[in-house]
Formats: sequence, structure tokens, C-alpha cells
Amino acid sequence: MKILIVEDDANLRSQLAEGLDKAGFQCQLAADGLEGYFQASEYPYDMAIIDLGLPKIDGIELIRRLRKDGCAFPLLILTARGGWKAKVEGLEAGADDYLEKPFHIEELIARSRALLRRITGHSAVLRAGPLELDVQSQQVLLAGNRLELTAFEYKILEYMLRHSSEVISKNTLTDYLYAQDFDRDSNVIEVLIGRLRKKLAQADGFSPIVTLRGRGYQFIAENSGC
Repeated sequence: MKILIVEDDANLRSQLAEGLDKAGFQCQLAADGLEGYFQASEYPYDMAIIDLGLPKIDGIELIRRLRKDGCAFPLLILTARGGWKAKVEGLEAGADDYLEKPFHIEELIARSRALLRRITGHSAVLRAGPLELDVQSQQVLLAGNRLELTAFEYKILEYMLRHSSEVISKNTLTDYLYAQDFDRDSNVIEVLIGRLRKKLAQADGFSPIVTLRGRGYQFIAENSGC
């Protein structure tokens, strides 16, 4: 799961990223509202955590712009304790939940997971044919047997299951996998897709990943070939 953190306090931003990374999330950071708007508009995310007191574009305006642009993923706002007016304004602008500062990282993680389940309709267990993926434990079963995947293989498979039947470009998968700009080689995606296909084919030739030449991939559980 990829989360955008928009927070101008460098120490808090780093603490949030460290805690969420340890919980299994992949984080991208933005230090102001303008950068956050660019990131949320240009790259795929499952959720954003937005501080209300941001420079350049404040959190309320950022949320309004994102919702106006059709952004559908969950937005959780961070507010100062006692600022009930800001909470109400944030929720009315389109935020899904809020958390008062100071807070424990465990509560933020729990709130984030709950939002991803409730707001986006993501099931805790994703299924397709003989395949089952448990989002919480990150365990994958194929025809009832545990499937061993690398971290990147798991991330690609989870993303494809969540976006089943959609056309997914190599660039989209690259952006999802890499939080930084290093080693962004689309050939790596081809290698990972190839590995996934071989592992999924263990279930009587199960072959849900379809290559669309020049466009990317689709995950179609009913498909028996590629």
C-alpha cells in the first residue's frame, strides 16, 4: 500500500514515514501543499495523510483541489489539539478522518488500515480464482498452498488484484514500486511479471496476467492465457 505524507515538519514527517514503513506501507513524502498536490495528481496512491498547517497551499485547500479533481482515495488530516473548527472544515472539504496531534504512531497505523478497508471498499482478503491474498498478514495462498513471493512480487500482485481488469502501464507499476527516483528501470517490471506468471502457473496453469502490447498489463482471473 502506497501512502503520500504531506507534512512540513521535517522531524514529524520522518517519524511518520519510519513508522508506516515498518508497518508494511510504502511512503512518499511532500513538504508543502503544492508538492503534495503535484504528487497526488501525477502518481498512484492508496491514501494520503495531510497536515492542515501547510505552506504554499494549506491542507484544507489541498483537500478541496484533490476532491474537485476527482481524487477518490482516502485522506486523513492531522490537526492541532482543540482545533475543532479546522477538523470540521477539513471533513467538509472532503477528508475522511482526522487525528489530533500529538498522537501515537500505532493509532495512525490503525486509522489508516481502517480507512483503507472502509472508505475504498478494499477487502482484507483479495481473491481471484485459486488465489487469495491477505492484506493484513501479507500471506498469499494459491490453491490453498502458501505462495512465497519477494517484497516487489507481492506489491505488484496486490496492486494488480486491487485494480483487476484495469489496464496498468509499466510506468504506473514503476511509480508504485519505487518511492525514490533511483533504479527506475522498466525492465525490472518485466522480470517481476515473468516471475509472478511462473509462480501463479503452479495452480493448473493459472494465468491471469495479460500483456497488452504497447500499453501494459491486465489482471483477468478468468483468462487462461496471455
